Amino acid sequence: MRANFRMQRLFVSSDIVGGVGIEANADQFNYLANVLRLDDGADILVFNGRDGEWAASISFPSRKRILLKPSEQTRPQPAPADLHYLFAPLKVGRLDYLVQKAVEMGAGLLQPVMTQHVQGKITNIDKLRSNVVEAAEQCGILSIPDVAEPERLADLLERWPRDRHIIYCDEGDAGQNPLPILQTIKERKLALLVGPEGGFSEAERQLLRSLDFVTAIPLGPRILRADTAAVAAMAIIQAAIGDWN
Repeated sequence: MRANFRMQRLFVSSDIVGGVGIEANADQFNYLANVLRLDDGADILVFNGRDGEWAASISFPSRKRILLKPSEQTRPQPAPADLHYLFAPLKVGRLDYLVQKAVEMGAGLLQPVMTQHVQGKITNIDKLRSNVVEAAEQCGILSIPDVAEPERLADLLERWPRDRHIIYCDEGDAGQNPLPILQTIKERKLALLVGPEGGFSEAERQLLRSLDFVTAIPLGPRILRADTAAVAAMAIIQAAIGDWN
């Protein structure tokens, strides 16, 4: 069932049960009442990442409170996205873009990775999680990706589960076509690793290439910024061996 983009969508943390009111928090109250200026009885869509999407109406039991009353499920909850996205943080504006596109492209986990040449940093993990929720609200996605705490690349690789294959974008790869390489990967659990603007260090490239659960791919003849490379790589992976296939 397709998403309805004509109606406002709102993420809620509570369980969603038909006929059982959900109290909007302060930020949601401000958004619904003061930004959107919705009236009593207005219809919206609510979701929580567990119970599917529901049609709900809003009511004002007092001047400072809004209740959301679910009436019927409009879309069932799909299986969660499974692609793990590992990324070196970028500067703030481009980091927001990167997070939004990762959600849209079907990432199930966002894992910030600290590399030797990383230029950005994660100063507020809660803001990153809020960006994930906002992206899901805007693009009609019902599953909310998890956001992990930042971790050093070497530490992450040391404890990495061997049944999830890592694909990383290697700007030093001599080839141009990633498709033949991707088609050799048989594992169904996948992760994408995109490095910083300055690229991986030579030591990091050697480490990655030494691991049998890691595969390097090129991204064609053009030089891409890290956020562009992430979107391109996720699209290629999803089309070739991911959930578009």
